[in-house]
Order: sequence, then structure tokens, then C-alpha cells
Amino acid sequence: MNITYLGHSCFKVESRGYTAILDPYQPGSVPGYRPLEETADQVLCSHDHRDHGAVECVSLRQGQVPPWRVETVQAWHDDQGGALRGCNTIHILDDGQCRLAHLGDLGCELSAEQRDKLHNLTALLIPVGGHYTIDALQAHSLVEELAPEVVIPMHYRGEGFGYDVIGTLDQFTALRSDVVTYPSAELELNPGGRRQTAVLKPKYI
Repeated sequence: MNITYLGHSCFKVESRGYTAILDPYQPGSVPGYRPLEETADQVLCSHDHRDHGAVECVSLRQGQVPPWRVETVQAWHDDQGGALRGCNTIHILDDGQCRLAHLGDLGCELSAEQRDKLHNLTALLIPVGGHYTIDALQAHSLVEELAPEVVIPMHYRGEGFGYDVIGTLDQFTALRSDVVTYPSAELELNPGGRRQTAVLKPKYI
């Protein structure tokens, strides 16, 4: 399974010639990011906000059979039962070798039942910026409990990109002892590989 970090909370996931885009953003919806130019077989969105639900911004192919089973876990975009920002859908992709979870804009504590569905992950794509989502400390605590093989932070602010009100990446990486910084946006995911917090360079900055 190959992962490409496109930016913000948007990823491209590829397996056996099939491609999914998760949480595409609309042009201009997130400061500092260029418009997406991607083609895929599938688009999965955690919710319909402009910076996560822009299905129309991805060119879709037809006819391919997905190599993975998709499981969803329903959660909230805030810590008040959705009263502020509504629902958030967590997507889990399992192709029989790798098991990947994208947490979307998770903004609440997960129940024991929800957390149980997120164990035994090859990769966890997790928001770390706070304000709209869980923050760096909450993300770190959740990672420590779930113990995925690879952690990929998303939804943070960097120099020249991201929302001003959310936190920076280093607020999360300072809590981690296993950070590996990559020079590109891509990572090949293999089960049983090196345990790490993988920092990928967003493709569209």
C-alpha cells in the first residue's frame, strides 16, 4: 500500500493499481495549498465541509474493483456531541496486508467500542492541530493507546500554509520519540515495518 500526503487532511492511497483520495479540499479553502489535480477510482470523505468533502475536485475513473474493504466508525467533529460542527466519519481501509485508518476531523474522545475498532493498524492518519480537532496532546495519547505501526500527522499549520488558529506540527512531534522526516510526500507502507511517526512533505504546498 502506498500513501501520498497531498496536504491538510487529504491523502492518496494506492494498492494493486487502485487509488482512493481521502478528504479532498476545495480550491482556496485552506490557506497556502494549491488546487488538487488528482485522478482516482474512489473518494472517501469524513464530512462535507469545504476543506474535506470536495468530491468534485477529483477526476473519477470507473469500473475498477476496490482491493480493500472499507469500514467506517461514526464520531464527532467536536467535543459537544456534534453540536458545534456535526458528525465525523472515520474510514478504515483493509487490503488484507495493510490496515489504514483516516480519522478525518476527529474532535472528541472515542468510546472504548470505537477505540477497539482502531487497534491492529498498520497506519493511522491523525489530526494534531487542535481547535477544530483533537490537539497534539490528545493525538499523542490516542496514538500511545492504539499503538499503530506508522503514525502520520495531518491537519496542522506550517510556514505559509494551514489555518492560523490550529497548532503547528512540532507541537505533536515534540511528544514523539520515533519521528522520521521524509523529503517527499510519499511513503510505501509494509506490515511489520519500522515503527515510526512519519512526517511527509505535503505535495500541494
